[in-house]
Amino acid sequence: MRGPGDQRRRGGRGAQAAAAAVEAKEAAAGAFYDMDQAQKYLGGRVTVFEDLDAAAAAPVRREFDGLSESADAASIAYISVLDAHDVDDQDRSPAEYDAARRAFVASTERLQQITRNLNGFAERLAPRMARLEAALDQLPPRLAAAREAVAAAEAAVTAAREAGMDAADPEAELARARQVLAQLGSKGLGGLGLDGAIRKAEEVREIAEGAREAAAELPQLAQKVRNSLASVRTRADAAANRVGPVREAMRVLLRGYSQACWQDLKGAPESIEAAVTRARERLNEASAHVARTEWKQAQRALTAARTELNAADRRAGQVTGRVEELRAVAADPAKPAESAQFAVRDAQRLAMAQPGGAAPQHVRVLDGLVERLENAPKRLGGSHPDYWAYLQELESIKTAAGDVVTRIRSERAGQG
Repeated sequence: MRGPGDQRRRGGRGAQAAAAAVEAKEAAAGAFYDMDQAQKYLGGRVTVFEDLDAAAAAPVRREFDGLSESADAASIAYISVLDAHDVDDQDRSPAEYDAARRAFVASTERLQQITRNLNGFAERLAPRMARLEAALDQLPPRLAAAREAVAAAEAAVTAAREAGMDAADPEAELARARQVLAQLGSKGLGGLGLDGAIRKAEEVREIAEGAREAAAELPQLAQKVRNSLASVRTRADAAANRVGPVREAMRVLLRGYSQACWQDLKGAPESIEAAVTRARERLNEASAHVARTEWKQAQRALTAARTELNAADRRAGQVTGRVEELRAVAADPAKPAESAQFAVRDAQRLAMAQPGGAAPQHVRVLDGLVERLENAPKRLGGSHPDYWAYLQELESIKTAAGDVVTRIRSERAGQG
């Protein structure tokens, strides 16, 4: 039989079991809070890492996601224990309190283990984050410089437009700078990562500075274009005046020298006239652009005109220069051969100075050049000598001798 004392003892054990269960519940709540805070903190750090260096953050994100899944599962299990064990219910038996205590202790241990895993992950991540955040200090001043450059470009473009200048080109560059700057200002550095953002900030600054300089140069460009228009017109007149002397030089060539000496120059006066005509057409286009304050377009038209005049001058120089060369060689055929002979002798001296003497391959080439030198005057036979072929042969010999010198020096450098 059980007496009143047994009931009192059971009541004492129940109070102790209830207190232990409540203590275990509170410990579990603390463990859950610690784990939840660690999970949230690390989630934020990993997101920052991704913003700063997406490629390097990919494996970090995978590891964190695994830890986060474990934390979520532990959270669900903890909430299930809370729902299953109401330790505030005073009608529970000691055995029920003890079961609740064991369940909360197990949940606490699981939560604490996951917290340790999260903290270990955080410790491993910390040095990498520290390096990235140190680098991050470089971004704000670069962004500030980029914004300042954009603002300066905006002011320069506005001033150019108000002065009546065509600022379309610098304005287009300014728009490009603004677009990149907007990307840098978007969430997560626009997906560029820290290094990409720093590079883009520098790119914005460079583009904007280029736009500002281009806009600031527009007034000077206008004056430069006006001056160039006048000077290129004068040059076109000078080129046109060269047609007469070129025609006379061609008559000299046709009357006094064999066809081989002037065949490549045939039609030179006509080509010069055509080039001058095209240059004047470009000049008229440039004048029209100037009237519409289209300075860039005018500058391009002037460049095209100069190209035509360069071709005309080059062709005229070829004709008059040919006459001078042919007259000189006709007067003294031996004179142009001297430089070719010097080039061959120089190559021979260098070849012989090699350790062990001249290499056979160089000897063969140089002997061939000597033979060509000896045969070159034979081209001058007949009533109409081919002086031009003679000069070209001498030039070819000089070039070949120079090639031998280059090869010998290259071989010597390789051996050294």
